[in-house]
Amino acid sequence: MQGTIEAILSRRSIRSYTSEPVARSDITMILEAARWAPSGLNNQPWKFIVVQKGDTISKLASCTRYSAIVKGASVIIAVFLDTSTMYDRTKDAQAIGAAIQNMLLACCELGLGAVWLGEILNNKEQVNLILEAPESLELMAALAIGYPDRNKTTSSRKELKEIAFEELYGDQWR
Repeated sequence: MQGTIEAILSRRSIRSYTSEPVARSDITMILEAARWAPSGLNNQPWKFIVVQKGDTISKLASCTRYSAIVKGASVIIAVFLDTSTMYDRTKDAQAIGAAIQNMLLACCELGLGAVWLGEILNNKEQVNLILEAPESLELMAALAIGYPDRNKTTSSRKELKEIAFEELYGDQWR
């Protein structure tokens, strides 16, 4: 079992998967990680629809220009904001982001690859129709999940001195 910091620093977006199915127990663990994310007033403004059937995945793939990623995944988890329970849009959107990050870290811990898909939001109404989600559910993201088909990927980040400041904006982090 890896530590939290190690998982954060080693997690990468994985866009290509093997055909091996993801165990239901792993999907349950991913959802458990999501539901334990922090939320304002503990209102837990999220809903998740887990998609594993090939025909439904194909329909979702038609909703994004990243269709190959969606079609290659064993699991798609559509993440929704339940607008009927939200109390503050900004705080609730932040809570959804925390839930998504928890899911991505859980995938990393479980040896799964995942990617957070946002471009699919351009067709959120179509996604709702495909998944028979009520209008009160607003699509916030979709996660494509599966076993990575290749080894480690690399990534880079800006230097801390470019993004962090001491006391006042402009005073670079040292």
